[in-house]
Amino acid sequence: MSSAAETFQGCLVDLTGQTALVTGASRGIGRAIAHQLARCGANLALVARSEASLHSVIEEIAALGTPGKVQAFPGDVGKAEEIEAIVAKVEETMGGRIEILVNNAGITRDGLLLNMSDDQWDEVILVNLRSVFVFCRAVARLMLRQRYGRIVNVSSVSGVVGNAGQTNYSASKAGVIGFTKALSRELGKRKITANVVAPGFIATDMTERLPDDIKKMVKEKTSLQRMGEPSEIADAVTWLVGPGAGYVTGQVIVVDGGLT
Repeated sequence: MSSAAETFQGCLVDLTGQTALVTGASRGIGRAIAHQLARCGANLALVARSEASLHSVIEEIAALGTPGKVQAFPGDVGKAEEIEAIVAKVEETMGGRIEILVNNAGITRDGLLLNMSDDQWDEVILVNLRSVFVFCRAVARLMLRQRYGRIVNVSSVSGVVGNAGQTNYSASKAGVIGFTKALSRELGKRKITANVVAPGFIATDMTERLPDDIKKMVKEKTSLQRMGEPSEIADAVTWLVGPGAGYVTGQVIVVDGGLT
């Protein structure tokens, strides 16, 4: 491992010189992934709707003194034309290569099936599943030319076992798993891996809004009796994009403290 990787505490692999595109990078799990990849020397293209929030993450990373270049690419991942424009701009401004793609952006619009509107269904599928397809399609063109790439799509335990009140979310996250397994078979011949990380209940602003009784129940049902930390998901993602996972593809890594 190079000196660049050895410099930063918590770095799992050496990603010096590689460019990583991370969606949903302005908060929670995406923010933690950005921090971890930066510690490992990667150049970062950070995507989220809020440009101000992205710049806040960039300032945090700058304070770490990491060697990689970090840029914000604000946009709406629910719009295919914006995704295509983002990928083109990343290619243009960050050296013409994208070695790592992490699709983390996601939303919830919870409700019981009989009360769920078409808009609640469509919006979740659009952001959580269709955006993964469009980003992967756009970035895979580069990776195929490079004959190298690492794709990690963030799903959820809701996509593995389902969750009442989340038929839309569970369907979108299960779709990410099936999509990634198929994609891994299409891209493997060009040394491109595609894997899924499926978090359980992680301590983010999204889970913070849950009622206290729900949070208590989740902790009781989890073997480790606690919620996970965003950094623990980031560690799994970082391993999958590193050289040590070069023979791992089409897999679902569940990081849920034993909940499922």
